[in-house]
Amino acid sequence: MAAGPVQVKVRDVTKSYRRGSETLQVLDRLSVDIAEGQFLGLMGPSGSGKTTLLNLIAGLDSPDSGSIEVAGSEISRMSESQLAAWRTRNIGFVFQFYHLLPVLSAFDNVELPLLLLPMSAAQRRQQVTTALEIVGLQDRMSHLPGQLSGGQQQRVGIARAIVTDPAVIVADEPTGDLDAKSANEILDLLVELKSALKKTILMVTHDPRAAQRTDSLLFLDKGRLVSEMPDFSHK
Repeated sequence: MAAGPVQVKVRDVTKSYRRGSETLQVLDRLSVDIAEGQFLGLMGPSGSGKTTLLNLIAGLDSPDSGSIEVAGSEISRMSESQLAAWRTRNIGFVFQFYHLLPVLSAFDNVELPLLLLPMSAAQRRQQVTTALEIVGLQDRMSHLPGQLSGGQQQRVGIARAIVTDPAVIVADEPTGDLDAKSANEILDLLVELKSALKKTILMVTHDPRAAQRTDSLLFLDKGRLVSEMPDFSHK
């Protein structure tokens, strides 16, 4: 499936969770390649393993077996502390409900990931300003989240995701809490990040309209890759 250099390589990954005395297998020997600069959509019914796969690629969890390589690093064997340091530099997160701190301005929310890196205040200011300019909010950087619309808050979330220049952006239902107009604007922005900045984006979505904006689409069911959903047309 990957047309260019492979940015994410998942091989024979299995993941299970314990629920009381029961073992629930979420991913079953799943393998997939994601090319550098690809905008990949991930769909499937609830419980199919979409968010689990997203979390594994983002280094938020580790597989029971198999391997995961992202941007040349095998993350499936890293310790918790190694993963935390790796995520800061390599993964940008975009969430459905934004996860902005309400007492911080847009600028300060976007700056948060940079505080974990060895950078000067001037360097941080430059990167935050650039990220907010990319998402079209340079005139809102002093606003608190409560002073912004839902679409603007998600733009702040996207600016925070790209401020460290990550290798991969993972987006979990990024348009799920937005009206149709704001959702379309956010999808336009993600497409622009992919096209102009060559960002690799993995997006979980239940929305067929959002899925149509991706380069390609994968469908998970019961922890396995079922099809590439050929019934969707892509731009």
